[in-house]
Amino acid sequence: MRVSRKNDLSLRLLEVFGAVMLRRTTVDAAADLGISQPAVSLSIKQLEAQLGFALFQRRNQRLQPTEEARSLFARIEPILLQLRLVEGHVRELRTGTTGHLRIMATPPLGHSVIPGVLRSFLAERPDVTVNYDIRRMEHVIEEVETGSADIGIALGLDRHQAVDVRVLRSDRMMALVPENHPLAGMEAVTPRDCAEHGVIGLDQVSRLGMLLRHAFDAEGVPYQPRVIVRYCHTSAVLASVGIGVSIVDSFTARFMTHHGLVVRPFRPEISIGACLLTQQGVPPSRLLSGFIEKLEEALAARAEA
Repeated sequence: MRVSRKNDLSLRLLEVFGAVMLRRTTVDAAADLGISQPAVSLSIKQLEAQLGFALFQRRNQRLQPTEEARSLFARIEPILLQLRLVEGHVRELRTGTTGHLRIMATPPLGHSVIPGVLRSFLAERPDVTVNYDIRRMEHVIEEVETGSADIGIALGLDRHQAVDVRVLRSDRMMALVPENHPLAGMEAVTPRDCAEHGVIGLDQVSRLGMLLRHAFDAEGVPYQPRVIVRYCHTSAVLASVGIGVSIVDSFTARFMTHHGLVVRPFRPEISIGACLLTQQGVPPSRLLSGFIEKLEEALAARAEA
């Protein structure tokens, strides 16, 4: 025969009892708990009624615990300590200052903007840990879709049937050439300029590579890269040693200026959006919202620079 057991002891009443044991007056206990003194007295009476024995005796305006009270407090003090730790953890979760995030990004943003965002984000959250990985677009989409990543950050994806996409900011693609290059003094760089001086192509499987090819086609200029690379960062590095003109996103362009490269607008204009990828139907946690806020601040600061 199964016996039903009911625990009549209230954790809140035990918390009040613990405060009185520590402070020895209902007034001081009430101040610690943030409740009224009558509420403390009523809670002690309710607990005594449930226990069936007295917990305190009043002596010289202070409460003297009974032997039963001392014995009970010895048992529940570790529980109350754990409760305070849990309450603190809940407050941290509520404010987004603790926990774990899984972030993925494609290389252009992953190598330029995100490191600074992570530094600022983690500096304010010492108890937060992050798994961070830089992958190709298709891998980022897959990880976000399955929930293996909390968020993806990518360029040039306006929409996708498998994930939610939000464009944060759009920028134009830029041309990179060495400081002593004939095009360094030009107001802008065109496909015809690239054809004359050589261009470093981007993998046409990528979104940026397809857009670059379309820009050449629109100007009626043959698209004949000297070298084809997968990542914008690689393209910029090759441009720095004079292999050809690099056409990359603005984030990579700014990041690579310390390599002795000059940044010039590319025309016709190719607009690329920096976007967030999140799992469909899953609202962001407070922690993730805090990271997104830092990312938006960083992008806004770059726009104003």
